Amino acid sequence: MSIVKSHRFPVSVHWQGGRLTELRAAGKPDLRVATPPGFKGGIEGVWSPEDLLVGSLSSCYAVTLVAVAERDGVAFDALEVEGVGHVERMADGRFGFISIELQARVEVAADEVEATRLAAARAKDLCLVSIALETPIHLEVEVVPTSTRPHLEVTPAIR
Repeated sequence: MSIVKSHRFPVSVHWQGGRLTELRAAGKPDLRVATPPGFKGGIEGVWSPEDLLVGSLSSCYAVTLVAVAERDGVAFDALEVEGVGHVERMADGRFGFISIELQARVEVAADEVEATRLAAARAKDLCLVSIALETPIHLEVEVVPTSTRPHLEVTPAIR
């Protein structure tokens, strides 16, 4: 397989003391990241790596779904994705993700419900973060017809 297009996503992490770090990427706001409160030395009110993993998957699925829908000419009235990561202690004593659940709710015009369901199924297979994970991902998608058109129209992307 030959590579046609390549992307890089450089980040750096700078230790701030204790269990607190700062995540940096050029041209983006810094993000404080720490051990979650449920673990020794964890810090309340700060993003944890676990939050970021679930957030990365949830947002990747959302933007992938938007991209697939744009290609199909489907306009959303609303889209929300909620994610929950399940971490447990394994038999070997280490903690690990055993599954991640995503629940998506999409509002579209009644005549776009079926096209949205098809786009939602394709988006799961195309999301780069889900492709990178070995953790089982469980997706539930609710497609709700709305009675009014959105104030934001999605223009289909050029193929």
